[in-house]
Amino acid sequence: MGLYILKRLLSAVPVLFGLTVIVFLIMAMIPGDPATAILGAFATPENVARLNRELGLDKSLIEQYVIWIGNLLQGDFGRSYTLNRPVIDEVLERFGATLILAGAAMLLCSLFGLLAGIVSAVRQFGWADRAITFFVLIGLSMPSFWLGLLLILAFAVKWRLLPASGMFAIYGGGDLPDLLVHLILPAVTLAIVATGVIARLTRTAMLEVLRQDYIRTARAKGIDERRVIYRHAFKVALVSVIPVLGIQAGFVLGGAVYIETVFQWPGIGRMLVKAISTRDLLLVQGGVLVVAASYVLINLLADVAQYLLDPRLKA
Repeated sequence: MGLYILKRLLSAVPVLFGLTVIVFLIMAMIPGDPATAILGAFATPENVARLNRELGLDKSLIEQYVIWIGNLLQGDFGRSYTLNRPVIDEVLERFGATLILAGAAMLLCSLFGLLAGIVSAVRQFGWADRAITFFVLIGLSMPSFWLGLLLILAFAVKWRLLPASGMFAIYGGGDLPDLLVHLILPAVTLAIVATGVIARLTRTAMLEVLRQDYIRTARAKGIDERRVIYRHAFKVALVSVIPVLGIQAGFVLGGAVYIETVFQWPGIGRMLVKAISTRDLLLVQGGVLVVAASYVLINLLADVAQYLLDPRLKA
């Protein structure tokens, strides 16, 4: 198993290197001058030229990339132009809030997606299967940001049951119950699409397993139906579903960018939106790189879990 994990880690190295190149080039191609955006009303030609020299933006793209990647290898993500603080400190502080939101969303979509897929497969062509399929298709068809606005209008504006924005109450609060109340709407919004994807693929995997001969044999032996479904069929189907969970975790992290903007959640997605608008290149590059590295790590964990569950991969 250690050799398998080592191979997966080594295969992630070129992926991360490619990500650094893509992130750097995308930020370099964005129109506008960062020095002009930073200086604002004081953006005289002399001041712009001086700031470009101080930030190293007067060098060629290759030189800028070599300097940036060299600093990254030493754990130095640079310093934010607009916040005047180390990029890594700001990114890690914001990333904690994003992990809370993405983790809650993944918990919801995994739990309800797997359960819906199992029920839909066991009750194939029944009313439960049709109802789940109907709601799954609706969830997949609605843009998350639009659904978030609808939930705000319904639960925050009309019925005033839940808060519409923020991570904690402005006055008071700050404890776990306050966090959970503020987490409900953004987490549900972020989980809707992933729940539909997981439910559909779980249903497909379960139907394929339930048609196998050993399932019919287990039923013929009089084994309890729940045991057949959850201990025999679901365990095998889960091997096919685990990679999907890893992929959906990446989509949840990516979706947090606009969901955090809708709900004013103080995470890394909202930070990136502000950093892009102010052309804070190092902050954007550091934030995107941390999110991308997290996605690679999540998929690595998903591969390890699949390796542990599927004996065919150990052969």
